[in-house]
Amino acid sequence: MVEEVAARWIVELLGLPETSSVGLVTGGQMANFTCLASARDYVLREAGWDVEFNGLQGAPTVNVIVKADGHTTVLRSLRYLGLGTSTAIPVECDAQARMDVDALEEVLAGVEGPTIICVEAAQINTGAFDDFGAVADLADAHRERGHPTWVHVDGAIGLWALAARSMDSMTDGIDRLDSWSTDAHKLLNVGYDSGVAIVKHAAAHRSAMSTTASYLVQSEGETRDPMDWNPEFSRRARGVPLYATLRSLGRSGVEDLINRTHRLAMLFAERLQASGQVEIINDVVFNQVLVRWLVGSDADTFTDRLMECVRDTGEAYFSGTTVAGERLMRISVFDSATDEDEAQRGASVQLRRAPRLGE
Repeated sequence: MVEEVAARWIVELLGLPETSSVGLVTGGQMANFTCLASARDYVLREAGWDVEFNGLQGAPTVNVIVKADGHTTVLRSLRYLGLGTSTAIPVECDAQARMDVDALEEVLAGVEGPTIICVEAAQINTGAFDDFGAVADLADAHRERGHPTWVHVDGAIGLWALAARSMDSMTDGIDRLDSWSTDAHKLLNVGYDSGVAIVKHAAAHRSAMSTTASYLVQSEGETRDPMDWNPEFSRRARGVPLYATLRSLGRSGVEDLINRTHRLAMLFAERLQASGQVEIINDVVFNQVLVRWLVGSDADTFTDRLMECVRDTGEAYFSGTTVAGERLMRISVFDSATDEDEAQRGASVQLRRAPRLGE
């Protein structure tokens, strides 16, 4: 019952369709897997094929459309589901790693049959959100041409932005899509093993996940069995820490957390940019800041050395990423304990250490 209450709260908090089903899983990886398993069931069933009974041998081809710069857990999920990674159709992204809507339209014009489209709420490096309204329009048009279509949102980091009114312009249209994954261990700061899979089409979700056996004690009627909504049998009571976190924060607390992480990310960007030592290369729309250090020819080595040096001080933890072959510092603000003083200190320690390394 605790899990059921937490699941309902999440759907309500995020403003997603109230009939959506929810599965609590290990993390963002299995949340993507669960949602995409539901998508596979739905689009193939719409095409007249029961994949849960018949498997994929002889099934209609499923077109899976992904971002060229999307998260690896989506591709890994395709492997688990027997859809493969090499058959996924990549769509180009803009400089902020948002899916190019015109390119998506071109791809959709060239495919027929069951189709799954994967988009993102907060790209792992830039924090950018795809244009959900435009994607929803294209998906609707593809359906109207007779092709079963499902749009999944990988929202491991950014789905919680739906709880903040200040983020409405970036999340507009996301509720028109079909499934959403997130991870409560990130912005909500729940411990690991707290992934969430949310699916608009509950029948497809349950069909993809549920099972029966003679020895299982299972509920009847309207009572909710967790194993019907996730790929596991034995599992911890994930609903309890999630319930406790939501009960503690409340709607206003979650909204404040979202707004504060964005404000502190902006503080990092503005403070570092003002020093003249760095270039901020992403639009800081959420909690991610990408930093290029302006240090000459060996910037990649310098960036890694600086991050190691800062970590060794114990004052802050920064890690890196590689974008278009370039090594960058990736600042990700998500800890609920981080405040303005700590953000200022984190920026200061970088600016103190950088000149010494450059000598």
